[in-house]
Amino acid sequence: MEFYNSEENNRIRHVVNWIVDITVVIAFAWFIVYAYGTQIPIAGHSMTPLLQSEDVVLMDRLSYDFGKPDRFDVVVFEREDQKMNVKRVIGLPGETVQIKGGQIYINDELMEQPEGAGSISLAGIAENPVKLGEDEYFLLGDNRDSSEDSRFSNVGNVSGKQIQGRVWIRIAPLANLELIRSK
Repeated sequence: MEFYNSEENNRIRHVVNWIVDITVVIAFAWFIVYAYGTQIPIAGHSMTPLLQSEDVVLMDRLSYDFGKPDRFDVVVFEREDQKMNVKRVIGLPGETVQIKGGQIYINDELMEQPEGAGSISLAGIAENPVKLGEDEYFLLGDNRDSSEDSRFSNVGNVSGKQIQGRVWIRIAPLANLELIRSK
């Protein structure tokens, strides 16, 4: 009789351990997919040469749950029309952004451009100084002459709440698999 209870307890313990293991694996998989697995297809040429039309990137949702976007981060944001867009952070909260003579000025100082960034032929609303609020960002596409971004009133300044996460890796096409880093 004693032997039977011991064997039954071992089976129950084995089943409970198996259920706990499965639950932990499912929770971990959900966390990884939620945090790093949101696929964002790139439409258009506004982020050329970094990202091409029809590339697919993964978004890191957690980086901005614990921090704020930095200048030159490539971020995913949700527009007022619920479309997801990918752009680069140029202006940070509290700064004043202006585009003069094809160059970007932050708080009246010429911003050092990342390598490969050309001049801007259309300043849009940034022709005049644009003052960013305490939770607003000024975003531009890398292909400045072919990008609908914060220079235009239909996008404008982007609130921190609109920023969904940071682009961290290109997964398609597979031949171009690479980590996406700030410039």
